[in-house]
Amino acid sequence: MYEQISHAMLNKILLRLKPGSQEKDWQYFYTRLGANFYAIYSLFYHLYGQRDDFKPQLTRLVTLLAQQYGNRAAHLKQKDLQREQDHNWFMHQKWVGMALYCDGFAGTLANMQQKLPYLQELGVNMVHIMPVCDCPTENNDGGYAVRDYKKIDTRYGTQQDLDQLITEMQQREMLLALDVVVNHTSDEHAWAIKAKQGEATYQDYYYMFPDRRLPDIYESAMPEVFPEQAPGSFTFNAETQKWVMTVFNHYQWDLNYSNPAVLIEILDVILFWANKGVDILRLDAVAFLWKKIGSTCQNEREAHLILQLLKDCCQVSAPGVLFIAEAIVAPTEIIKYFGEDAVNAKECEIAYNATLMALLWDAVATKQTGLLFKGIEALPEKLERATWLNYVRCHDDIGLGFSDESIIAAGFDPVAHRCFLVDYYTGSYPDSNAKGFAFGVNKKTGDARISGALASLAGLETALQKQDETAIENAIDTIILLHNLIMAFGGMPLLYYGDAVGTLNDDAYLLDSSKMHDNRWVHRPRLDWAMMDKRLQKGTVEQRIFSRIQRLIVTRKEISAFADLNNRSLLALENPHLIAFSREASQGMHDHIIVIANFDTTPQSVPLQSLRQKHRFKHPLITELISGLAISTEQTMLEVPALTAYWLSI
Repeated sequence: MYEQISHAMLNKILLRLKPGSQEKDWQYFYTRLGANFYAIYSLFYHLYGQRDDFKPQLTRLVTLLAQQYGNRAAHLKQKDLQREQDHNWFMHQKWVGMALYCDGFAGTLANMQQKLPYLQELGVNMVHIMPVCDCPTENNDGGYAVRDYKKIDTRYGTQQDLDQLITEMQQREMLLALDVVVNHTSDEHAWAIKAKQGEATYQDYYYMFPDRRLPDIYESAMPEVFPEQAPGSFTFNAETQKWVMTVFNHYQWDLNYSNPAVLIEILDVILFWANKGVDILRLDAVAFLWKKIGSTCQNEREAHLILQLLKDCCQVSAPGVLFIAEAIVAPTEIIKYFGEDAVNAKECEIAYNATLMALLWDAVATKQTGLLFKGIEALPEKLERATWLNYVRCHDDIGLGFSDESIIAAGFDPVAHRCFLVDYYTGSYPDSNAKGFAFGVNKKTGDARISGALASLAGLETALQKQDETAIENAIDTIILLHNLIMAFGGMPLLYYGDAVGTLNDDAYLLDSSKMHDNRWVHRPRLDWAMMDKRLQKGTVEQRIFSRIQRLIVTRKEISAFADLNNRSLLALENPHLIAFSREASQGMHDHIIVIANFDTTPQSVPLQSLRQKHRFKHPLITELISGLAISTEQTMLEVPALTAYWLSI
C-alpha cells in the first residue's frame, strides 16, 4: 500500500542509493520494494523507531536489499518469477523431504553428489542438510554454534563443493534446505571475539551485563532449556568480566535483536545463502529471538515482528525462497509462526509439526488413539499458504509437549502419563521392546525428553537381539505405520536419514569427548553404506523397510488429495485403537481419500456404515491404494490389520 511518510523516506533513500541499473529485471525489485515497503517501514519503526539511528539503519537495510538483488543470478531471478506465478508450488504432494547430517550421511559435500541417486531411488526430492557453516571443533552443538555464517566448515568441504552440489540438485529438480542459526553465535564468532576485546559496538550485538542484577531478574522467569548439561541462562566471561546471555549452552551467545544492526547482519546472511541457490532456509530457534525481562523470553510478539520483517525483506530480493520456523512449542504458539494472515503478517511458510510427532509416539506406546485424536482436533488451523513438516524422527529429542488438557480429555493423568511414556521408551516398562534414553531430565520437575533412533524406539533393536521374528515384524510394521501417517496427514513429509533402512542406535558417540555427554548423538549415526546396500537384498530387514517406504512415497505422489490445501477432516470412530481422517481435492487422481490407521498389535474393525453415513461411496468397490486391495462397500465391517494404515480411495 502507498503511505506518504514511509514512501517519502524511501524516495530519499533511493535517490541517495542510486541502484538505478537500467537492466530490465530491476523493475521487479522496485515493484516488490514498493509493495512491501510500508510493511517494512512499519515493522522497523515499531522495533527501532525510538532509536537515534533509526533512519541511517533503515537506509542500511534498503541498501542491503538492493545490493543482494544485484548479486542474484539471472536463473534464480527467473525461478523467483515462476514461483510467484505458482505461489502454492511447495504445497504439492510431490515433495518428500529428508533431513541429514552431511558427515553422517555422506562424509563430505563432494560425496553428497554421489548419494543423490539413492535419494531419488527412495523418492526424496527435498534435502535438508543440517549445519555446514564453520564452527569450532568442539563446543559446536552439532553445528548450531556458528563461527562464520558465510564459510563452509572444512570438515565438510568447500564452498565450491556446495556450489556443485546445488547445481546438480537443480538439474535433478531437487530442493535444498540449509540452516541459518538466527538466535545465537559461537563464542568464537568474529563478533564475539571483538566483544571480548572490549569493542562496545560488538558487545551491543549480545546481552552482556557487568553484574548479576539483571541476569537474576531475567532468570527468575526463564525456563532452562538444558537443565542437566547447561543449567541457567547466563555465563560469566572472564575476558570482559561480564555476564553473557547463553540460553542454550555456555559457548552459544544469544544475539541482541533490540539492536537493528544485528537484524541487518542476519538478513545479509539469509540473502547470501538465498543467492547461492538455496531454496529453503531453516531459521533455528526462532521462538527465542526477543528477550524481555519478566517473561519466559520465548514466543514474544517482537520475535514474530522480526520474522515478518525478515520475510518482507526476503520477498523483495529473493521472493522464491521459503522459510522454515524451527519452533518446537505448543500448538497454539507454533501456528503463529506462519503469520497472522497471508498478506499483512507473513512469517514462515513452513513449520515443524512437533505435536503430531509426539502424538504418534504416544499412540505407539498406548496402542490407543484417544490422545492422538484430541491432539489433532486441538491443532489450530493454519494459513492457506503455509504447510507443515510432518516427521517421525529428527536430529533432536522427542519432547512430550502435548497439552495437559488433551491428556486429561483422553482419560490420563498428565504427570503419570508422561512418566509412563519415558519408562516405555527407555525400556523400563514391562512388555516394552523400545530402547531409548531419557534426555534433558529436569530433577526439579521430573520432566524428561527421549532420545533414540526410530527403529530402536519402535522395538527393532531388541527384537533383532532376541531373534524374535514376530517382534521384528511388529517393529517393521510400526516403522511403516508412522511413515504412512506423515505421508498422508497434510504437509511435506520429512524423513530422517537412515530411517528408511531401519538404522539402529549408534553408541560411537561415547568415544568422542565432545559428544559423550549428549545422548542425542545416539540417533545421529554415521551411515554404513554396506548396510545401506542391503536394501537391495530381498528378505533383509533393510529391504523390507525400504521397499515399503518407497512404495508409500510413489503412491503419495499420485494422490491429488494429499496436496496440502487445508483439506483434511478428522473422523470420529468408536474403536479406541483406530484413527481416521479424510483428504479431498477438487480434481485430479484419487480426489477423495479416507485414511484409517490401527495402532494395536491385533486386527481391528470399523463398521463401514459409519463411514458410509459421512461419505458417499461412488462405486461398489473401494480401493486400498498401497496394497491394491479391493473392498466391497456392501460388507458390514472393515477389518484393518495390526499396525497398518489404509488409504481408501472412494
